[in-house]
Amino acid sequence: MKQEKYMTDMNIFARWGVDRPLFGFSHSLPVVRAVTLAGGIGVWGATRNTPDEIEAGLAVLAETCQGRPFGVDLVLPKNMPETEDRSLIEAQIPEGHIRFIEGLRAKYAVADDGQSGLRSRFLRSQEMGAKQLQAVIDSAVPIVAMGVGSPQEAVAQAKAARKTVISLVGSPKHARKAIAAGADILVAQGYDAGAHTGEIGTFSLVPQVVAEAGDVPVVVAGGVATSAHVAAALALGGVGVWVGTAWLFSEENDTDERVLAKLIAAGSDDTVRSRADSGKTLRQIKTAWTTEWSADGAPTPLPMPYQDILVGDFLGAAQRQGVEPLLKSEADQSVAYFDRRATVAEIMDGLLGDYRARRVAAQRLVPTTSAHSGRGHEGA
Repeated sequence: MKQEKYMTDMNIFARWGVDRPLFGFSHSLPVVRAVTLAGGIGVWGATRNTPDEIEAGLAVLAETCQGRPFGVDLVLPKNMPETEDRSLIEAQIPEGHIRFIEGLRAKYAVADDGQSGLRSRFLRSQEMGAKQLQAVIDSAVPIVAMGVGSPQEAVAQAKAARKTVISLVGSPKHARKAIAAGADILVAQGYDAGAHTGEIGTFSLVPQVVAEAGDVPVVVAGGVATSAHVAAALALGGVGVWVGTAWLFSEENDTDERVLAKLIAAGSDDTVRSRADSGKTLRQIKTAWTTEWSADGAPTPLPMPYQDILVGDFLGAAQRQGVEPLLKSEADQSVAYFDRRATVAEIMDGLLGDYRARRVAAQRLVPTTSAHSGRGHEGA
């Protein structure tokens, strides 16, 4: 009976003609295309792209993915400013935070080049979010993922356009809200994951989200790096996996060689969650940037989008000028499993490998009835 349900759930991939149960998230269009063409589903992280860029990027994917499915991911957080007015945000940034950034600028010799950065090239606002979503709605993309919340009106708008909606969740509470909003698929993203992540580890989170989800399929994210992880995700009740960090090591991604060296050298304990980039928790490799913000006397990061505007121009200049101590990358705890560049197809082969055989072996280990009543041997 359990095997029958497993096969039914896997049809979320089969209905798109996909034979590998993997969503590959990346900010790189070549990576997204390569994941899709290698038998998975590529998902483009486009939340830092303008509506025009989103329109153009999705058109490229529609043209080059050979009719295979792909997706796009937007972040649509609550309580953002209504309009696109950066000056209103700048006027509210505390003087102490401004002085802190100026101190870092002097310490690391980061020249003010008058340009914006990835986080400050536009203001995250309700106005911008609506325009980004409309660009997605007007495109041919079949799958829309939403991170950091799934506003009910946005979900309804996407579904009215016949898009499949995926909601990334980090707690059972978030799962309930996403289901109530109408999400078609949940991604249970554990503490191990890169980028914005919550407090609950993947192994603890996934079964709780599966229990909440009922007939809504659950995909597993956070720390996935091998076929053993994929098999474990399926054994926990997931129908597939969501992977992001692995593609930083791909030949198709334009990872800076100095950043790649840091990623290759990093173990799982060389990543840290920090609010320094956006005001929300963001797992990344440890660098001078995260160290400075965790030091005694450092200010508390501001809420989004104030932190975006505070640090965006500075981080952009540091990247453009190649200031090595500040060069960084988001990464999850699976970073320890990768030590070289490879093609997306090669990475996918390593990720999936013998997961089917491992899944069958895992099923044999699961008893059909509990051997103990009550709470068993907790604490033993």
